[in-house]
Amino acid sequence: MELQVKKPDLKGHILALMFGLVLPLSLAPFDGWPIGILSIAGLVMLLQNLGRSGCFWRSFCFGLGMFASGASWIYVSIHDYGQASVLLSLLLISLFVLLLAWLFALPFIFYGPSLNRLPGITLLVFPSLWVLGEWFRGWVFSGFPWLYLGYGHIDSWLSGWAPITGVLGLSWIAVFCGSVLGLTAKSKKHRSLGPALCCALLLWLSGWYLQTVQWTKAASEPLSIGLLQPAVPLGVKWDQNKLLQILNQYREDTNPLLKHDIVVWPESAIPRLKHEMSDYLSTLATEAKETQTSLITGIPTQDPRSGLYYNSVIGLGNASGSYHKQHLVPFGEYVPFEQWLRGAIAFFDLPMSSFSPGPDTQEPIVANGITIATAICYEIAFPDLVAKSAGNVNLLLTVSNDTWFGRSIGPQQHFQMARMRALENGKPLIRATNDGITALVNARGKVVSTIPSYNRGTLEGYLTPFRGTTPFGKRGSIPILMISLIILLIAAWHSFRRPSSPD
Repeated sequence: MELQVKKPDLKGHILALMFGLVLPLSLAPFDGWPIGILSIAGLVMLLQNLGRSGCFWRSFCFGLGMFASGASWIYVSIHDYGQASVLLSLLLISLFVLLLAWLFALPFIFYGPSLNRLPGITLLVFPSLWVLGEWFRGWVFSGFPWLYLGYGHIDSWLSGWAPITGVLGLSWIAVFCGSVLGLTAKSKKHRSLGPALCCALLLWLSGWYLQTVQWTKAASEPLSIGLLQPAVPLGVKWDQNKLLQILNQYREDTNPLLKHDIVVWPESAIPRLKHEMSDYLSTLATEAKETQTSLITGIPTQDPRSGLYYNSVIGLGNASGSYHKQHLVPFGEYVPFEQWLRGAIAFFDLPMSSFSPGPDTQEPIVANGITIATAICYEIAFPDLVAKSAGNVNLLLTVSNDTWFGRSIGPQQHFQMARMRALENGKPLIRATNDGITALVNARGKVVSTIPSYNRGTLEGYLTPFRGTTPFGKRGSIPILMISLIILLIAAWHSFRRPSSPD
């Protein structure tokens, strides 16, 4: 019997756009995780019995809404700090959203009528396609691992799964639950979905129980930590006439913190190359050594042999070692096709936009005998990149300059991702930023302390170093990706046995 394939209509596309628009409300700063599940339920209903091209275009509309609302903060970076005009900024962000929506919809080309007609197949195929799509967006064209649905569950019962599956596993479970709701709402045979509802309930109850499991253990007594939030405006930071004023401000705010075990300054806190600041850094190192303090700061560096520039973090005083950022931000830290784009508009000439990526393998920074894995700004959004260096350390550190996001939803989304990295790896996290969100996060991803954003200030508190590795820390996202791929292969084999209309 030939399957009946529905033709997509404009009303369905508009509804998909609306469901996509509201999905970011499940993430920070709104934290309405049920909205994400309901959004998925709506999309599943709208895709039922559509052909492949219909699924693609309806998913494309959903992606347009999701990224237009959830990634709106990029406009601030381009217009306010990239000095692009309003029209050019709107053009650039529109092209960016269109690209992301296309990438989002691409996996759903495979979600044809043979895969979305039977509820049992849909419940497994749809979450698998969603997760593989999130993973794909996380690395193609250098990667944009933003708006993963699983982040909205950092504080729900599903968070218990994070040390096992990572954020992609949380996305899979959330999409599965949304699929169950969508099919239950649309299907006339509710009894056939009873086992699926039981599975969804079991996943939530298991997550609640897993929250009680201690995957890693305390490695020492709590450390006292001081963080500097200088709130230096970007227009001032890169003005060389203001350098002395900035350095004096840092010294003034840091002196009361030197009693702590670890003191951290944010990303590129010192707006000059390391070798140009040798006297200043030497004085800082001496003062920190005298108080048994490990001072860690972001600073751009240059390799004297290769001449390459790096976005770096270095240890001073009782801290040793350095870290060079591996995953750079296109157009922010390097310019693709530089020979054609450099100088075309001011946006392509941002300060410090000629960095090179650091080595794939780097030794951790050591502070008072405690090992620290570092991620600079955007890197904290990459689960497997952080997990690769988190297994054999005691603390996670991320430094950032979220000033580029302005007073948008971007900083809150970024911080939510940082919290998830602590939970996935079972390691406490130190987060020092220029103007927020500066915070201390424990090994369960809970915020220990923070200070108001957009203001100059310091944060003082305690974190306990941890040792050990979570299941996610050992294997990363590979298990959930393999499970998703196997499900799709089985479903594809099943569809070949029961061929359907092509579209």
